[in-house]
Amino acid sequence: MSSIRSVLIFLTLLSLSGYVFGQQDPKQTARDYMQVAEEMITGTQALDDARGLMVLAADLDTTFLKANYDAGYLHLLTIGKELGVKYFLRVYRQKPTYRFDLEYWIGKSYQHGLDFDNAILFYNRYKEKLSRKTNYQGKDKVSMETVDKSIVECTNGKEFVSSPGNFSIVNIGREINSEFEDYGPVLNEEEDEIIFTTRRRDGNMNPNVAEDNKPYEDIFIARKNKGGWSYASNIGDRINTEFHDSNLALSADGKTLYILKDEGGGDIYYCKQMGNGAWGPPVALPGIINSTFEEKSITISKDGTTLYFSSNRPGGLGGTDLYKATKDSKGEWANVKNLGPTINTPFDEEGPFIDYDMVTLYFSSKGHKNMGSYDIFRAVFDPKKNTWSAPENLGYPINTPDDDIFYITSSDGKRAYYSSVREDGLGYTDIFLITTPEGMKEREAVAKNQDPEIPVRENPIKTPKQTKPLRYLLTIVDGQTKAPLAAKVSLRGVKDNVMVASTPLQPGVYEFKVTHPEAKDYRLAIEKAGYVFLNQNINIRGSGEGDQMLSRTIELRRLNVGTSSILRNLYFDYNKATFKTESYSDLNKLEAMLRQNPNITVEISGHSDSHGNWQYNRTLSQNRAEAVKDFLTKKGIDARRIKAVGYGESKPLASNDDEQDGRELNRRVEFKVLQK
Repeated sequence: MSSIRSVLIFLTLLSLSGYVFGQQDPKQTARDYMQVAEEMITGTQALDDARGLMVLAADLDTTFLKANYDAGYLHLLTIGKELGVKYFLRVYRQKPTYRFDLEYWIGKSYQHGLDFDNAILFYNRYKEKLSRKTNYQGKDKVSMETVDKSIVECTNGKEFVSSPGNFSIVNIGREINSEFEDYGPVLNEEEDEIIFTTRRRDGNMNPNVAEDNKPYEDIFIARKNKGGWSYASNIGDRINTEFHDSNLALSADGKTLYILKDEGGGDIYYCKQMGNGAWGPPVALPGIINSTFEEKSITISKDGTTLYFSSNRPGGLGGTDLYKATKDSKGEWANVKNLGPTINTPFDEEGPFIDYDMVTLYFSSKGHKNMGSYDIFRAVFDPKKNTWSAPENLGYPINTPDDDIFYITSSDGKRAYYSSVREDGLGYTDIFLITTPEGMKEREAVAKNQDPEIPVRENPIKTPKQTKPLRYLLTIVDGQTKAPLAAKVSLRGVKDNVMVASTPLQPGVYEFKVTHPEAKDYRLAIEKAGYVFLNQNINIRGSGEGDQMLSRTIELRRLNVGTSSILRNLYFDYNKATFKTESYSDLNKLEAMLRQNPNITVEISGHSDSHGNWQYNRTLSQNRAEAVKDFLTKKGIDARRIKAVGYGESKPLASNDDEQDGRELNRRVEFKVLQK
């Protein structure tokens, strides 16, 4: 596919642009948008582009049932799966019988939004319908077994979310991640080299695009220098081709890279690093691993004698299973065995990683006790009994109702890496670093073995403390009517991103249990359609002896014309208009707000202090406002809804005589609602 496709799609959108704002017949415009979206789906599989057009069609005509249903379903097929419920509910309120499976998809979108109670409600409504029509055989039927599994996933999700794990999950940074998909990280034992798969444009081997109108997959590499990562670059044409190329695993010494090729339905190859640091050409894995079926992932033990891989070959327990193989005297892989029903399920298992202790296996599964799609599990092999322990779900927030896969650990077990779609991501899928936070210093073995050559992996546990959690009670109300508001709420550490457990007590009232023993800075995030989002840093005292409680009421402001808000967590490089990694939480919430409220237009304004040349300050503030607009438009927000203005030093909030209480406040980016 050619990059001409991107141009054609752009020209199509441009030709329709005259319709949108001020068009006298929005219903016809909605149908034009839907027609183009359907052509994209059938002709190019450009689902992300089609989703944006279908959303425009649905928002232009909320009574257009097909456009609204398709907008919801395209969200489930791409990203922002929790946003699909808005469009499904429009259809449900107007015509509940529009599709037989409508309630199921409403439930699925609620599930992705962690609203498990509403998800279960609609799943049960669908079950009632299916029970009344047991002989129904339409294409829009979802089986009772599938619905029951989804309900169990929601029940599991409620359990996991109510007790989030004490893990710090932070974006690995803009040096590695991009505005496109970045995933599948693999590192050497020294953790000074990372290799991953990306679909970014910059540095891609192919200037054209794939069937989905996105760049092809390429393998990139980065090295650590003085504690920080260098900017990632293409690993080179000895490994990458003009088409899809993705990495799978890296040996502990960093000298052997395993990659996936489309040949044979999906086969595993390896590349050796040469003496000069360059990589040799890909060679098919020797032995009987590759078959005419799919082999999509692999992991090699530290000593290089055992591998685990995934395959959908016949004879498995269902879907994709995990297998084990050992190296024979000829150096080829042989003795392939299915890992059995303790690990494999009737559903898919993928992404195995054998730990450096060579007995702890991490993998992803759509079965076992999960909360939806792929969840990451851990199991331990007992060499004496030749058995695996029951897989343990790593819990929330590592796992979510969406796909969580390709998890790897460091050699000391203190860190892990994986790819996920999270609120502080730079684009679509990003790579994140998981660490054990303060208070998790004691460790205990999860596997015992008698072989002194095999180190025992230690597992972090909490240091017991004789304290009780601090109950932080939060009430959210409308700023004008003072009526309680049910909203999306989270509280997590500013530095470590560790999530605080929360419980909704009633609509608009949430209780957080703070267990950290000392005062700490947290980020409180609140989102509600129709209101200005809150992303505020607060300091909360630590837990202590006896019952403790703090209460606070937050008044949310409606998105009325003239309403403005400062993006206080937006940070730029010095004298530049490039974002620092920590800025993406605010940027993503701004994007979500605009997506949830498609009728508003906003002004993004950049401001500076009075130091330096006024013309330079005006230009810099304009460039920073444009950078925010550019981020939003790349995420699919219509450029005509955003006006970028640089005011320089002309609109100070405080005196420029003082840095902390003046100039620092004046250097800011704001948004203001212009039209609703």
